[in-house]
Amino acid sequence: MKQLILVLTLITSFTTFSQNIALNKNSEVTTYYFIRHAEKDQSNSADKNPHLSKEGLDRAVNWSTILGNVKFDAIYSTDYHRTNETAAPALKKNKLYITSYEFPKIIQEVDAFLKETKGKNILIVGHSNTTPVFANAIIGYKKYENMSEDNYGNLYIVTIVDGKVTDTVLNIN
Repeated sequence: MKQLILVLTLITSFTTFSQNIALNKNSEVTTYYFIRHAEKDQSNSADKNPHLSKEGLDRAVNWSTILGNVKFDAIYSTDYHRTNETAAPALKKNKLYITSYEFPKIIQEVDAFLKETKGKNILIVGHSNTTPVFANAIIGYKKYENMSEDNYGNLYIVTIVDGKVTDTVLNIN
């Protein structure tokens, strides 16, 4: 029941969000979906590249379900176990391979990234301190602050239509 309410809320949000964008038949729509990696295994504080915990693996599957109606053209992730494992269910569902990115290099090359991904639906999996920064780079100004360490539920959606950028953030827990 909780998941059904979440999905209905998400659909309503997407519908409201999309109504703010005026499309014509020649419009090219680019949409970026940013999420933070799911909960990591914190049993070994010395491990700099931990895998996801059981809770994190479940959240990764939930992200794939929540975003299940989105046909992704590419899925980007930093090269860490926790980000790759968060992306894995969506990768499988979309029959894609991960495209790795380096942070902050991707921010320095954001114009090339925008050109390369124009007209596509892109999922980007990052971290509490990189996901909002990357979304801000796409938006063109600093709007979002770093996420708190216990926040694994933000979904940042940035859409570009005919050079006009709209954005929203949903918290899905």
